[in-house]
Amino acid sequence: MLVSAGNVDYSSKTYLDKLDAYWRATNYISVGQLYLKDNPLLKEPLKDSDVKIKPIGHWGTIPGQNFIYAHLNRVITKYDVNMFYIEGPGHGGQVMVSNSYLDGSYTEIYPEITQDIPGLKKLFKQFSFPGGVASHAAPETPGSIHEGGELGYALSHGVGAILDNPDLISAVVIGDGEAETGPLAASWFSNRFINPITDGAALPILHLNGFKISNPTILSRMSNEEMTAYFKGMGWEPFFVEGEDPAHMHPAMAEALDAIIERIQAIQRNARENNDQTRPVWPMLVFRSPKGWTGPKEWGGVPNTNSFRAHQVPIPVDQKNMQHAPALLEWLNSYRPQELFDYETGRLKPEIAEILPKGNRRMGKNPVTDAGNLTKELKLPDFRDYVLDNSAQGQVIAQDMAVLGKYIRDVVALNEDNRNFRIFGPDETMSNRLGPVFEVTKRQWLDQIIEPNDEFMAPYGRVIDSQLSEHQAEGILEGYVLTGRHGFFHSYEAFLRVVDSMITQHFKWLRKATDQGWRADIPSLNVVATSTVFQQDHNGYTHQDPGLLGHLADKKPEFIREYLPADANSLLAVFDTILNDRQKINLIVSSKHPRPQWFSADEAKELVDKGLKIIDWASTDKGQEPDVVFASAGTEPTMETLAAISILNEKLPDLKIRYINVVDLLKLRSQKLDPRGLSDEEFVQFFTKDKPIVFAFHGYEGLIKDLFFERQNHNLHVHGYRENGDITTPFDMRVLNQMDRFDLVKEAVLNLPDAGKYTAIVEEMDAIIAKHHRYIREEGIDLPEVESWVWKALK
Repeated sequence: MLVSAGNVDYSSKTYLDKLDAYWRATNYISVGQLYLKDNPLLKEPLKDSDVKIKPIGHWGTIPGQNFIYAHLNRVITKYDVNMFYIEGPGHGGQVMVSNSYLDGSYTEIYPEITQDIPGLKKLFKQFSFPGGVASHAAPETPGSIHEGGELGYALSHGVGAILDNPDLISAVVIGDGEAETGPLAASWFSNRFINPITDGAALPILHLNGFKISNPTILSRMSNEEMTAYFKGMGWEPFFVEGEDPAHMHPAMAEALDAIIERIQAIQRNARENNDQTRPVWPMLVFRSPKGWTGPKEWGGVPNTNSFRAHQVPIPVDQKNMQHAPALLEWLNSYRPQELFDYETGRLKPEIAEILPKGNRRMGKNPVTDAGNLTKELKLPDFRDYVLDNSAQGQVIAQDMAVLGKYIRDVVALNEDNRNFRIFGPDETMSNRLGPVFEVTKRQWLDQIIEPNDEFMAPYGRVIDSQLSEHQAEGILEGYVLTGRHGFFHSYEAFLRVVDSMITQHFKWLRKATDQGWRADIPSLNVVATSTVFQQDHNGYTHQDPGLLGHLADKKPEFIREYLPADANSLLAVFDTILNDRQKINLIVSSKHPRPQWFSADEAKELVDKGLKIIDWASTDKGQEPDVVFASAGTEPTMETLAAISILNEKLPDLKIRYINVVDLLKLRSQKLDPRGLSDEEFVQFFTKDKPIVFAFHGYEGLIKDLFFERQNHNLHVHGYRENGDITTPFDMRVLNQMDRFDLVKEAVLNLPDAGKYTAIVEEMDAIIAKHHRYIREEGIDLPEVESWVWKALK
């Protein structure tokens, strides 16, 4: 059926011929970027200096994606839809570069890459070239929010982007290799969280070209009947377009995408006009085309097109190897560039360019892809309204995350009108003591709700935690913040390691995006670790891994913050700092279990603002040079350190003790590595030049040793997680790793001058540890003197 819009017939042969010409132009430019650094329109005979010394990049996915992109441009123009492109297949960077160059958005961002022959030459040379641009859709690429260097997260990012963006469609191209990954397979469940009234639509486009780098792909070997059953079972309606003859493929693609866009619009119109929040069956596209489509059909006597051999650079031509240059010329000329470009100016011919979207409807210029400019500040309550009265240190017992839950509840309520704040996690909102948020919102869930068995579930809500997948929680949050909104992801500490490579990829995005002067800073990615190594109760050794601290500490310091608040007030002060933060990854390690509370609101604020603080009420040095320095970072390390100080003060009342609490861990860095760090002079003021330092740390000890490496005082004794774990009592976890109060006391006295004088104290500590060992194996709980310990003012 022919469909017209205005005086344009978007299904006519004339229109589709122009679309085909545009597709050929994108393919020509994509091949040119692989091989050429000069003579971009081949106006002169090809010579070796026109060719790159080492062509690097990928071809196999390019022509199919260019075809998809061209047809998405068609529906954008026909239906005036707000759409952007996510390139999931990884190293297909020419796609978004070529298309944004031809529609002019690339030149608007990079004026030196002009739409003429000199600009085309620069475009070709810079691709996958030193000082140029990457071979994937990196932050340098207009229209990109997804680099795709690590496969599996395209659909999660696309769904995160359309949450609370009711007019937006994310066109998510999923490579058939990517579709084999666990994260991508899990992301098909995302349709359970898309509300057709308040959210936009994610359009998955499964691009099946048959092969990975050297193997066939699983889904490509499935029949359409199998795939239909699979995707219908997952709650999607698949549309199929397949073949290799452009004369057939263009009308078929146009018809399928028209049906898909109209189906999306019908779903949203019905939902919004009738307040119908039932889960719809969203459409998706399965697009089969040959790998390396339109390229050399064979090379060296074996198939190239429609085989794994088309994956990277199909023809071996380079500046030092020109014997196959005629084949490269034949390939480039097969696109008939003389029909596509004005050979005098180098511009795309106007009769072809006229079919492209204009202004912000171009996917390379969609405002959501540079969303720092769209970000609205969160309205935050005063964190002091939620603080506990800790004037008598250690007397109040509270759960830090439960206190935070009341603060977050009010953040949700204050920002409901803007709808720019969400909470993400893998089925752990209640477990992580954030239950107060359900006083003002629900879990967003579009599937069946069975009451009273299900709790806090509704088609609309600010919490997404109903899928047990760290990949999904992290990926959807990333898509949400990449498009300018705020939120946090909370999970059990050990299982944040499941997504530490995702977090690394996000860091790499921030790192490169910051170099682009045209990209505005986006809200920070906030990650909360609970159920931590020293207090995860019955879960045992499998749930013990604080390694994300070290993993992130290795990244560029300007992008990473690691906060270890020791109580509820300092946790509140951390969140007051991070929720409107920009262009960082904030890792917060927190306790959800009942704990003594230590710091006043003013102390908590200073600890977060300055990173660390000498705690006068837990020190006996009275501003003088101490005999020993205790330091701690983390909830249980702080409790054990304070208990150790109280024991030492009782036994050695004349010992001058200094206690330092650390919340912003990376402030301990040298300023040689991180301008935020302590100067050498400041470090000495805290830690002295040579006095013993007993540092109780939540994570692996090597991180603290690294932070102290360039400092003057190496009289450092770190007690952290030593990879000793079991199903045991909370205090025994600390004993197993010698991060308990008794081992800390031993460490201190054994490193004092004349340590031999303190043999009795060492023996007493050993005796108590032995008693503890026997007691827990008889009674199953910790020693009464540990369970009932209460901080008392020092002598």
